[in-house]
Amino acid sequence: MEDINKTIGKNLLALRKRSKLTQLELAEKFNYSDKSISKWENGESLPSIEVLYNLCSFYGVTLDALTSEELPPEEKVTENKENKDFVFEKKYNTKLMITLLSVSAIWVAVSLAYIILKIAFNINLWILFVWALPASALLVVIFNSIFNKYHLLFPILSVFLWLLISSLHIQFLDLGRNIWPIYLLGIPIQISIIFWWGLVKKKKIPIIRKKSHAVEEKTAESEETKKD
Repeated sequence: MEDINKTIGKNLLALRKRSKLTQLELAEKFNYSDKSISKWENGESLPSIEVLYNLCSFYGVTLDALTSEELPPEEKVTENKENKDFVFEKKYNTKLMITLLSVSAIWVAVSLAYIILKIAFNINLWILFVWALPASALLVVIFNSIFNKYHLLFPILSVFLWLLISSLHIQFLDLGRNIWPIYLLGIPIQISIIFWWGLVKKKKIPIIRKKSHAVEEKTAESEETKKD
């Protein structure tokens, strides 16, 4: 088992260097930490079968080639960018569809509620559509966090903040009160979001991704302890 780990690790290292990627760049593409990539390449642990398959698709090699003692010559390795990005495009499209469907569900629910109230009770509750805007933005924030799309969190959080404040303002205007000073509250919150985003971007903190792979790294460490 140790031999196959070393073989796969050696091949993964060679393929990454062929692609001119750093461990951190590869880790970001697969939503893993660079520490995990290092362990794979050193033969200390192995990724799951699904991840191995995705790595093969990314590098344009077969699983047999990845487990063989020698990789095929570089000119024989598939260099088609479409094949290289296939796994990520497929995952991205799936996640995007899930997010869009969830947002659509909010608007369907709001539309149904508005129609029922209008027809059955003659109540014109148009304010529901106003509140659907920050609700949609919040849902996008949640899904982006779940799907590790941290580079989109800053603009989406900013949009959610100002939509929420605007909805509150419109709600109170409908009740006959103008609470425009509430926009002043949004300024320090927006500044806080900017500082938070700067911290995340600078340190590349994998907020949820780090948790999702903690179990794998602990397993690898326990295996090393057993070997010692």
